[in-house]
Amino acid sequence: MERKIHILVIPYPLQGHINPMLQFSKRLASKGPRVTFIATSRISKSIQAHESSSINFETISDGSEEAQDLETIDEKLQRFKSKVSQNLPKLIEKHNSSKYPPKFLVYDSVLPWALNVARQSGIDGAPFFTQSCVVNAIYYHAYQGTLQMMPLEEGSSISLPSMPLLRINDMPTFLSDTGSYPDVLNLVVNQFSNFQEANWLLCNTFDKLEDEVINWMASQWPFKTIGPAIPSMYLDKRLKDDKEYGLNLFKPDMDICMKWLDTKEIGSVVYISFGSMATLGEEQMEEITWGLKNSNCYFLWVVRDAEEKKLPNNFLQETAEKGLVVSWCPQLEVLAHKAIGCFMTHCGWNSTLEALSLGVPMIAMPQWSDQTTNAKNIMDVWKVGIRVKVDENGIGTKEEIELCIREVIEGERGKEMKRNSMKWKELTKEAVNEDGSSDKNIEEFVTKLSHS
Repeated sequence: MERKIHILVIPYPLQGHINPMLQFSKRLASKGPRVTFIATSRISKSIQAHESSSINFETISDGSEEAQDLETIDEKLQRFKSKVSQNLPKLIEKHNSSKYPPKFLVYDSVLPWALNVARQSGIDGAPFFTQSCVVNAIYYHAYQGTLQMMPLEEGSSISLPSMPLLRINDMPTFLSDTGSYPDVLNLVVNQFSNFQEANWLLCNTFDKLEDEVINWMASQWPFKTIGPAIPSMYLDKRLKDDKEYGLNLFKPDMDICMKWLDTKEIGSVVYISFGSMATLGEEQMEEITWGLKNSNCYFLWVVRDAEEKKLPNNFLQETAEKGLVVSWCPQLEVLAHKAIGCFMTHCGWNSTLEALSLGVPMIAMPQWSDQTTNAKNIMDVWKVGIRVKVDENGIGTKEEIELCIREVIEGERGKEMKRNSMKWKELTKEAVNEDGSSDKNIEEFVTKLSHS
C-alpha cells in the first residue's frame, strides 16, 4: 500500500479567503490525499466540521485571543505572522510523528513567509491566490515596479500585457489611491516577493474565464487554475454532501429567504448584497433605497446588523410589499433560485464567481480592493452585467440605480447579459467536471506530489 500523501492548507482568517481554500481542500481530498485544514483559534469555532467531512481540521493560535480590539491592520498582520511562524512548525512536528507525516503546505498567497516556514520544517509549499488572475498580474507588475502609477490623469488608460486597457477607476483601489491603505497595498504586492521560488502557483479561476492573462502567467511560471472553488452541488455535483462552504461568520436567515423567493415569478427579483466587509455611507444607502423603490421591482437585500441603522426611517414598512431585508442569507442557494433576475453586488471575487457559476447577471457597485477590476471584467469582458456610474462624490444616484435595474431586468441588453451568463455557467461546470481544465490541474498536482 502506498502511503497516503498528507497536504496541509492554511488560509488568512477572512471569510473570502477561507471559503475558496476550504473548497479546494475538499477537491484535493476527493483525489485521494489526506488533507488537514488549519484554522486559527478565533475562526475555528465558526467552521462547521461535519462528521462525514472529507477533510481534517486543526486549530493553531494566531494570538487573536489576547489581541486588542483597536489593532491597526499592520499590527494585526505582524501579530499573525509572528504567532503563526512559531506555531505552524510545532503543528508540522506533531504530525511528523503520526501515521501520515505532512508532505506539502498550500498557503494563502498573502502569507509568502509560509513557504520558508514549510521548507524549514522539511516540507514543500505553494501559494493559493484567492483573487482573479488579472488582479494578481496587476499586483505582480506593481511589485516589479513597472506600474509607476501616480500621478495618473483621470481619463488616461493603462496598458499591461494580455489585459484589456484599464482606466484608473478599473484598477484595484490600493493602487489607484496609494495612500488609502498602505499596509494592505504592501500585503497584496508582497505576495510576489518569493513566488518564483515555489514549484506551483494555484489560482481560484479557470482557463476560459481569463485565457489571455492566464496563458501569459503560465508561459513564465508553474501557474495552475483550480477554480471556481465553490461547492460541487452548484457545479459538477461529483462531491457528495458538498452543498455549502462549511463556514459562516454570520448566521444565514435560511428559511425566510427561500420561502419568500418561492412566492415570486421567474427572474423577477433583484438580490442585493455587498459581502462580509464592505460598508456603505448613509447617503449611498439612501440612494439605493430610492432606486429600488422607484424601479418597482421585488428585491431581497442583505443588510448586516451593523449597517441597518443607515437605512432611512420607514423604509422597511414602506417596502414590505415589494422587498425583504435580512441580515445575512445563504447566498449560493439564493443565486440558484429561479426567481432571481439579477445580483447587485460589490464584485468581491467569490461573489463574482458564484454569480458566473449560477448564470445570474450582475449590477456592479464595486467598493474597494480588487472589486473595481472585477467590475470592469463583468461589464466589458464577460458582458454579464452593468456597472453603476458614480457622480463626482463617488455616489451611485437613485436615477442611475433605477436605470441599471430596469436595464438588466427588463431591457434588451439585459437579455444579452442573461444569454452570456448562461454561457459562462456552462463553462464553469465544464472546468471542474471530469477532464475539465481545473480538474486536470488538481489531478496533476496530486499525482506529482504522490511521486515526488
